[in-house]
Amino acid sequence: MLCMAMEGRAQTLHVVLLGDSNTSIGGDSCQEERGWTPWFKEAIGATTCRSYARSGATWTNTASTRLNMEENIGVIGNDNVIYNQIRRLVSAYEEGDQVEPDLIIIGAGTNDAWFADQRPGAFAVSPEEAFADLSGFITTRDVATILSLAESVRYGCEMLMEAFPGAQIVLLTPHQTTMAPADRLRQTCDIIEECGHRMSLAVIRQDHLSGIYPARENVRRTLTSDGTHTRPEGARRAGRLIARQIMSLLQM
Repeated sequence: MLCMAMEGRAQTLHVVLLGDSNTSIGGDSCQEERGWTPWFKEAIGATTCRSYARSGATWTNTASTRLNMEENIGVIGNDNVIYNQIRRLVSAYEEGDQVEPDLIIIGAGTNDAWFADQRPGAFAVSPEEAFADLSGFITTRDVATILSLAESVRYGCEMLMEAFPGAQIVLLTPHQTTMAPADRLRQTCDIIEECGHRMSLAVIRQDHLSGIYPARENVRRTLTSDGTHTRPEGARRAGRLIARQIMSLLQM
């Protein structure tokens, strides 16, 4: 059992999850089998596992993005971004409703690739450009000025580093989908990966590893219900895969 492999490595493991619909469908308490999160929680033997993910969320902000910790619209929107999930997490921790996380996993990017018309600036800044200034964190900038995917990944991760300096952060690229153009999804995953590496963060390439293959899903829904969102079979595979990958990465 994978959870047995955790014994002796850490007595407790408090996990927080951020992301889009494929994370959120596992439920805030990580109990719904359509999502990967309950399978992950069981496999890795987490002491606590709480999800702040929201369906429709993107990494990329817009010029209209504002602090909004209440909205839960289930579709893409200006405020439905990882930034606001982080703000909800930090607020819950400060209010005593969230234990300090040891591990923070962020799985997003599908909607950045899928809804290009609503995130037109996603690819406007390269990772190299986003990390040109390494004199300090960029978290003092207004979120509404962070308009590219690369800058948004840096911004969000640096917010987490400030709030939870002892936590390990792991980025998940989205798995393949029938909904977004393959080249745009690939570019999205490449940007997330390069940003992660520039911050010395672990990155798991679900688009390379999950087994979800659009050509097969177009013929017969095998691991997804609609070409994007996992069925229990796909969720189980993804959750156990992520657990195996992360067990080899834990620095605890």
